Amino acid sequence: MDQVSDRRVILALDKLHKYNRWKSFLKGFFDTYEARVRIIVTGSSRLEVYRRGGDSLMGRYFSFRMHPFSLAELIRPAPGGSPVAPPEPIPTEDWNALLVHGGYPEPFVTRDPRFTRRWQRSRMTQLFREDVRDLTRIQQIDQLVMLGRLLAQRSGQQIVYSTLARTVRVSENTVRSWIATLTSLHFGFLVRPWHKNVSRSLRKEPKWFLRDWSGIEDIGGRAETLCACHLLKAVEGWTDQGHGEFELFYVRDKQKREVDFLVVRDGKPWFLVEAKHSDTRLSPSLTYFKDQLDCAHAFQVVVTADYVDTDVFSYDRPVTTPFRTLFSQLL
Repeated sequence: MDQVSDRRVILALDKLHKYNRWKSFLKGFFDTYEARVRIIVTGSSRLEVYRRGGDSLMGRYFSFRMHPFSLAELIRPAPGGSPVAPPEPIPTEDWNALLVHGGYPEPFVTRDPRFTRRWQRSRMTQLFREDVRDLTRIQQIDQLVMLGRLLAQRSGQQIVYSTLARTVRVSENTVRSWIATLTSLHFGFLVRPWHKNVSRSLRKEPKWFLRDWSGIEDIGGRAETLCACHLLKAVEGWTDQGHGEFELFYVRDKQKREVDFLVVRDGKPWFLVEAKHSDTRLSPSLTYFKDQLDCAHAFQVVVTADYVDTDVFSYDRPVTTPFRTLFSQLL
């Protein structure tokens, strides 16, 4: 680092949180070598948990939330100038691997069904038996495992806390707390209902989605979870990159009209997404909520449809679009 150079050295530190005094070390190192080195600190979901306590690193870092591979990431680096990129096709073998093996690097790269099943089982064991034990005070591990199995079967469905509490035989507050814990450990995530500017709207419970769609047997649930994971990665990535404040919701009213997803940009509805496995008949709810919310775009995404080389964001009316087209334009 004492040699003349036209660029700063990049130092990558992985799993640094396993060192007890990692924050004080990082703070001191940054303050000493800030002018000569760029530092990248990576870690699992544990890093986010450990980051909450101890010495403050305020003003010394930018946080970027990492996700499994997405379709667009397999095509190109993340676009920097605009949230939306031009469409581009994905190689067929990569698309099939993403659908079957999911976006986590190990099973995606290996592309072997036996390895994927073993990896999924190992991940579940580590999360419920090791991460929960090390990072929480939860003692009822068997009941937590039961909750995890129930949630794994209900990806894309609304969460009814009281029903889950009766099934697992714990209190409703305990179920809420456990789901928050599983969310922080990246087992899944919640998508909440949008309730502004919708006439006759009705607040509902949030929807639950797994982070890994590869093990979902129901084709409709897998299609919706695939879209949910890609949209969450996009909204969090755009926010982390400084493009604005992006959020992900779903919409539903008292007449039970519903659209799976709504992307909100700086507090205003931007585009709607209805997820379908193969149905190309345009949902009337897309047109209804597009008008109600004054969205710029409304898409019915069809997972099995072939790629079409067109910019879907050039359409201001509700349209059906291949998954491979729309999500090639995101992150």
